[in-house]
Parts: sequence; C-alpha cells; structure tokens
Amino acid sequence: MVKLVLLHKTESIYDDEPDVVYDFPRSYLKAMTEAIADWAIYYEPVKAGPRGYFAVARIARIEPKPGSEGRYLAHIAPGSFLPLDRDVPRLVDGRPLESALTDARGAPKKGGAQQLAVRRLPDADFARIVNLGLPHDLERIEAQRYAPAADTFDDGAAPFERPVLERLTRRAYRDVAFRRKVRDAYDYRCAISGLRLRNGGGRPEVQAAHIRPVERQGSDSVRNGLALSGTLHWMFDRGLISVATDHTILVSRNKVPDEVIDRLMVPGGKLCLPADARDHPHPENLRWHRENIFGQTDFDAVPWG
Repeated sequence: MVKLVLLHKTESIYDDEPDVVYDFPRSYLKAMTEAIADWAIYYEPVKAGPRGYFAVARIARIEPKPGSEGRYLAHIAPGSFLPLDRDVPRLVDGRPLESALTDARGAPKKGGAQQLAVRRLPDADFARIVNLGLPHDLERIEAQRYAPAADTFDDGAAPFERPVLERLTRRAYRDVAFRRKVRDAYDYRCAISGLRLRNGGGRPEVQAAHIRPVERQGSDSVRNGLALSGTLHWMFDRGLISVATDHTILVSRNKVPDEVIDRLMVPGGKLCLPADARDHPHPENLRWHRENIFGQTDFDAVPWG
C-alpha cells in the first residue's frame, strides 16, 4: 500500500466528489491501485485556489468509469473523508512538505513531479501534513476555546499525542473536527433560524448536524453538514423538517405547530447558506434526507411559508 496526494480543482473536467469518488485517467492507475485501502490527501493547486492541502480520505476500491474509455473512479471509503481543520500550504518556510518536490538544497523543484495530479507520498510526509492540518490535541483546543482564563490550569503535563491514523479513525476526534468546520463555514449562524447566539464567554449555541448520518454512510464533509440550533437539530434528525433542492425549508405542519415555525425559522423560508459555495449542502445529501428521514414519515411535506 502507499499513500497519495490527489489534486482536486472545483471547476475540473473530472467528476470528482472528494468525499465520494475521485475521477482519474489511466496514466495514474498503477499508483491509485497501490493505494487501495490506504490514505490520500487532497490538494488544491495554486492556480485553482489558495487552500493547498485541505482534506484526507481512504481509498476503498477502483473501477473503470462507465462510458469513459481510459478513465477510472476511485471510490472513497464511507466515513473516511475528513476536512483538515486548517488548510496546509505546499510551502512552509519556503520548503515543500513533499520530499518528492524538494531539491537537494531544500528548495522547491521546478516542473516534473509537481505537475502530477496523483503523487505517491511517504508516510513521514503524510504524517507531517496531517499534523499541521489536524493537530493531535484538537479536542483539547476546542474544549478550552471558550474557557475563561481563570478556569485554565496548566499542570505542566504534555497532552497525549495519538498516532495519526488513530486520530483519523476515532469518532470523538472526527466529531470535533466536523463541528469546527461546519460552524465556521456557517459563521456560527443557524442555517434555519438565521440566529447567531453566543453566551457571555463567546461559546456559540449552534451545533453541527450531519445531513446523512455517519452510521448510514454519511461523510464528515462540510457539504454533509448544517449548522443548527439545538432544537432545530433535534427536529431535523427526527424528520420534522428538511430542505428542498432549492434550499427551501420543508416542514411537517401536521407535526410542527405554527407558533414554532414563526419563532424558530428565518423569514422567507430559505436556508442561510455559507459564504463559500463549496460549503453549500450537497444536493444528493439533501435528497437522501428527504427520502429517508423526512420523506418516509406518515405526513405530507410542505414548503415553509
């Protein structure tokens, strides 16, 4: 097995869905096949945007792309995709993070390997990039994020550093990473009520909801998340509300009283969306929720408004 870097551009000719599938030509088949059951890091090239390394995922299997000679699809293992908490640039202090892109002087190489859409990645390079993007103590960072200074006590003990792969697969760590990315994408505003509430210490009230639950093959992509207040999160998970393709909020009026709708939902009946369109809910995730959570109930779905 081997780890990889996979180049991804939002406006690409390839049909990539980073948390679902990676579309690639035959020239990369050997490297991709070697990486089956191992991990890859997604990278946005400089000409496509500023993100650099931005997510990790595990490759489950590869198959020819139907109807496209010479193209293949690498399917991402369900539940493995995870955005990095912070994007990692290709260069740190002027030096590449990938050894294959570094010359003998430590400077970036020109041309060649850096032009490849699929690059093999040594374990040490993989660990370094993940450590920069997903700190081992992310749970502690989040737990202390809004703690008053007076409540912080440093006993001098270094936090336990969990191995990279354990971090990537441990649900508690992934939940923290998902929550941070989703709440940040929505600017800590509830997507349905439009409210952005914080307590006196600055702790946001809004939660991060999976549109398609992880236990039902949902991913930890921001596009599978909504920032919701506690009550609306509860209602969404129980199918009392959902979202149409055009982002209209759907409500079961037979189950949800009108006064609740008036108090909890944004005027106009449309989701409050992230500023970055790349973080908008994926239509397939919304469709899945309507058909499997909301659509399976015994009452009619009606738009809010």
